[in-house]
Amino acid sequence: MTILKNIEDINKLREGGKILASVLYEAAKKSVPGAKTTELDKLAEKMIREAGGRPSFKNYKTADDKIPYSASLCVSINEEVVHGIPGERVLKDGDIVSLDLGMEYKGFYTDSAVTVSVGEASEQAKKLIETTKESLNLGIMAVKSGAFTGDVGYAIQSFAEKNGFNVVRKLVGHGLGRKVHEPPEVPNFGVKGKGEILREGEVIAIEPMITAGRHDIYLDKNWWTWKTKDGSLSAHFEHTIIVTKTGAEIITKM
Repeated sequence: MTILKNIEDINKLREGGKILASVLYEAAKKSVPGAKTTELDKLAEKMIREAGGRPSFKNYKTADDKIPYSASLCVSINEEVVHGIPGERVLKDGDIVSLDLGMEYKGFYTDSAVTVSVGEASEQAKKLIETTKESLNLGIMAVKSGAFTGDVGYAIQSFAEKNGFNVVRKLVGHGLGRKVHEPPEVPNFGVKGKGEILREGEVIAIEPMITAGRHDIYLDKNWWTWKTKDGSLSAHFEHTIIVTKTGAEIITKM
């Protein structure tokens, strides 16, 4: 768990967050029909390194992972929930693509994700994207010192389900700051007043992963990419935030 009190450390995190947000914005702009996913990955890595950062996902591996992640940017398309591995796949009109990016900058880690439509998406896809984006906003609004992770999860889950969608249960948000992943877990579902208590200065990543169908997912044979079991569309949004006395400061915005 990272709890930041030193203004110099907070400013380093803020600086890194702005860089990450700008890189993700450019990758999203390039997510057009005909673009190869590997091109998006190369763009993101180039921009991060030119800014003095390091892609934190590239070659990342936990004790539970079979192989390291091979790219800098996660590119997950349609039924792929997260951790899609870039390659020669070409984006098509009507696809939706989730871009998830992490960076280490001056010793601090930030993480952010966005889902965009490629060309003209279906009405269902548009509603899914907007619902997931708004669920992230509502989750962030539930944050303040003394609040519970269950408050965050409840805000996300209740809004998603009210709009006819489901929240993935197997994957959750997390703490970060001095490492890529730290305690606590921050589920996108829950009960108000339950879970971990959030503290002032704590750095967490809130990242709703929402499906158009059932919430069940499975791990692809590449050992990284999670997909919906029923083949339904999935969207993913994420921000790194710092918990404050009265709310949250969003770090990964331009």
